[in-house]
Amino acid sequence: MAVQTGLGEPRGPWFVSPELDPDGRARREAEAAARDGAARRWRGRLLTAFAVIVLSTVSGATAGGWVASRGGAPGETAASAAPVPAELVTAAERTVPGVVSVLAGGAGTGGGATGSGFAIDDQQHIITNDHILAKGGGGSVTVELPDGRRYTAEVVGREPSSDLAVLRVPPSAGLSPLPLAKPGTTRVGEPVLAVGSPLGLAGTVTAGIVSAVDRQVRLGQNRHTAVQTDASINPGNSGGPLVNARGEVVGVNTAIATIDGNGSIGIGFAIPIEQVQQTADTIIGKGG
Repeated sequence: MAVQTGLGEPRGPWFVSPELDPDGRARREAEAAARDGAARRWRGRLLTAFAVIVLSTVSGATAGGWVASRGGAPGETAASAAPVPAELVTAAERTVPGVVSVLAGGAGTGGGATGSGFAIDDQQHIITNDHILAKGGGGSVTVELPDGRRYTAEVVGREPSSDLAVLRVPPSAGLSPLPLAKPGTTRVGEPVLAVGSPLGLAGTVTAGIVSAVDRQVRLGQNRHTAVQTDASINPGNSGGPLVNARGEVVGVNTAIATIDGNGSIGIGFAIPIEQVQQTADTIIGKGG
């Protein structure tokens, strides 16, 4: 199939994914339309746009991606910015100091990949996405702190099936760990912030709500249960936290959906904190 571009020229592996809706209605409608002459022509005009799930990493000025097909309205645009509750200002102030930029491989020199990460404990363990390290080609990993200091990070462990990895920096980094939300407490409609380094812009904060929980999506060869949000997520946000109004991490930002590769349309996906906590505990337990 033809490669569809996401944000910038995509790099890294491409995967054909089924529709985002798990029951396959979009696929059946398309097949029915193909069998019905006039209906095919009418529905064909409605299904001219394709959603693309792109991993929100950035390599220089480019983005890596995974593809998923889904019908969409041709005129659909990004969600409008919503008023930001005052408590989110406090949540942002508490979150930004614990969020870092992750540079894997030759990022910044035309190769490798760039993403985000955040501290989860006082041992300076950092959560990020595994696909950032994969795009880095197994090279060295550098973490850049909010104050601009850089450290070579130890890769404690990786879990590709969960798209999670744990790094560690020296105690001198002094990162503030972010509190994690209690399992099962994330609710549809609650305000959230996505924090990270989209397009290399460290410390960027975007606001939205939880659009859905337990959303079934497929990234690569693995099916994930994700938290869906309309907070703006772009290449470079991968591995960064999605936090609630209390500043608690409810998920790890991992992917977005686009229409015809035109960037964020207000549909982003984060790995739920329950899975993040379980995977991180396993990795840290094995790797120290």
